[in-house]
Amino acid sequence: MTITSSNLMRLAGLSAVPAGIIFAAIQPIHPPDVVESVTTTAWTIITSLKFAMCLLFLVGITGLYARQVDKAGWLGLAGFLLLIVSWWLQTAFVFAEAFILPRLAATAPEFADALLGISYGHTGGVDLGAVPTIYSLGVGITYMLGGLLFGVATLRAGILPRLPAGLLALAATLTPLAALLPHAQQRFAAVPVALALAWLGYALWSERRASASQAAPATASAQLRPAAAK
Repeated sequence: MTITSSNLMRLAGLSAVPAGIIFAAIQPIHPPDVVESVTTTAWTIITSLKFAMCLLFLVGITGLYARQVDKAGWLGLAGFLLLIVSWWLQTAFVFAEAFILPRLAATAPEFADALLGISYGHTGGVDLGAVPTIYSLGVGITYMLGGLLFGVATLRAGILPRLPAGLLALAATLTPLAALLPHAQQRFAAVPVALALAWLGYALWSERRASASQAAPATASAQLRPAAAK
């Protein structure tokens, strides 16, 4: 495959596929967010996958935006920037979950438990400074607004499929309703967003394959014409 900006963009979009699959698959098997979980093998595996997922989403969302940058307008730019901020911050939190919390669990279990409780508002009275606010605003709000704006901008651009774009916008809009569910079930609100991003990433990758399959017959025809003329 020739390395071109178009191919790099589509390969970047393809990164959203494994990221979305991981995001959806880990929800029903994620260990409980309690300090006893962080020293288990399951925690190590799941959080390592989550860290890879975050990095892949950063690349994938960039590819999705690059494909429609000319038509996404300011709405697409706003949604893209919000999603990137959200996933950068999530990358930092997941890094802490994967590589810092297991060490804290033995020496400062109350602090580790408070960090785990940030995602559902249970810090056990431990003073974590601005960290809970950063998580709530920087991860939660940007995740919701970013998904909504990016989904709507993708719908308006009309380049990538409308169904996953609409699913992304709708799922992001309904995300706050997950707070009404028990914490163990709140995770499942991530599944529609995961599937929407994976679908968009695959659609972008499929464009490359479709372009290649259309280019092959055209090239063959061009080569046959001179031969026929002779």
